[in-house]
Amino acid sequence: MKAKALILVLGMSLGLTAMAGLPGKTYLPQDNGSKYGKDSATCVMNLSLYREFYRQWKNSSYKNNSINDALKSWRWCFGNCPRASENMYVDGARMDQYRISKATGDQKQGLIDTLMMIYDHRIKYFPNRYGTSKSQEGYLLGRKGMALYKLNPKAIDKAYAILKQSVELEKGNSSGAVLIYYFRSIIKMAEAGKLEKVTIVDNYDQISDYIDANINKYKQMGNAGKLKEWTGVKDNIENTFEPYAKCDDLVRIYQKKFDTNPNDVDLLKKITFILDKKKCVESPLYFNATVNLYKAEPSPESAYLIGKIMLSNKKYEASIPYFKDAVKMKNSDFVDDAYMYMANAYRTLNKFPEARSMARKAIEVNPKNGQAYAFIGDLYAESAKKCGSNDLTSKVAYWVAVDEYIKAKKADPELTDAMNKRIAIYKAHFPTTETLFFYNLKAGDSYTVPCWINEKTIARSSN
Repeated sequence: MKAKALILVLGMSLGLTAMAGLPGKTYLPQDNGSKYGKDSATCVMNLSLYREFYRQWKNSSYKNNSINDALKSWRWCFGNCPRASENMYVDGARMDQYRISKATGDQKQGLIDTLMMIYDHRIKYFPNRYGTSKSQEGYLLGRKGMALYKLNPKAIDKAYAILKQSVELEKGNSSGAVLIYYFRSIIKMAEAGKLEKVTIVDNYDQISDYIDANINKYKQMGNAGKLKEWTGVKDNIENTFEPYAKCDDLVRIYQKKFDTNPNDVDLLKKITFILDKKKCVESPLYFNATVNLYKAEPSPESAYLIGKIMLSNKKYEASIPYFKDAVKMKNSDFVDDAYMYMANAYRTLNKFPEARSMARKAIEVNPKNGQAYAFIGDLYAESAKKCGSNDLTSKVAYWVAVDEYIKAKKADPELTDAMNKRIAIYKAHFPTTETLFFYNLKAGDSYTVPCWINEKTIARSSN
């Protein structure tokens, strides 16, 4: 081997020394601008040798000792012909990561430093993707940042800086994994007091934009695999963000965007989605965004949101037209809810027949909606005294109320305890045996409850 300048580099020597097995000495790339360096024949020979040994190591499922021979030839290529092959950096990173997994202490830290150097030199000598003029700096920085994040938790500030640079370069072209690790690094930096916590919200917004763009792209392309992948990325980010989703911060971020583009449909959808998900619906921003969304793009879904807001603001009459539109939603999971919201609005307005009708609609959509049966039972119980004028007629509504409570616990067994308590309460209000006899009735007789209820039932006594 020709003589070369031996360079003592305290910060990097541990890593390359560990790979080369030469204590205290390391070679840094000597680049003369040509592909195979000053000694092209030796470069080609060592490339061939390292690749052969690397192949043997790979074929052994990365278990045999061929890695040691591969490293010797690889190191010569790294130091003498750094432009020879981009795969040299890919393979070098793989070997180094293997060594890291086996190392401890200072040796491990040195190998991590080496891995960082490998990424840096790959960026330097192969800045563009193979066969194109498109830069791959952002992509490689992403790989470098993720590796540092995983391998050296104490270097979170460096990992954050690298990942930040990667995302700034790649933007929406960033991989899902890079976006996940970048967001995690932001949170760790904020928790360590190195970033303001509001930075979490600011970056969540930007990262979500990139993710949503990819989801929409692959949805339009009909690429189910990629769509599933990016949906998983979105779920990961959402779960990570959950503990930091404070309403004040979310409103502050999105209020500025809303003020700038109050009629941007995509923005309005995002505002209503996240504020609803994070239960920030008391904000005027939520209401204004929802109303604007309905005006710009009327839909049962936006009508549903407006109706809920109207109810929370005690605008019962005003909420009903929106819920009437909302029941056209394709998602039946929310349709029975819309009917029940409407039922509650009618009940508050003392329109009991209409309230019962909506509750029955909810049951048609979802026969297991025990709450709807319980709601009807409550309407009947509440109407008992209003619908009667004597000891019998003022109590018969309790019969049909109990009938509904029984239906409720059959539809939804989780309501059993609650319904049994109500049944016990209202059975005590049934007419007595003497009262039934006085009105020429006995237990088991068929009876039609009068008033707006107009329901058939069976006579029962309280004793």
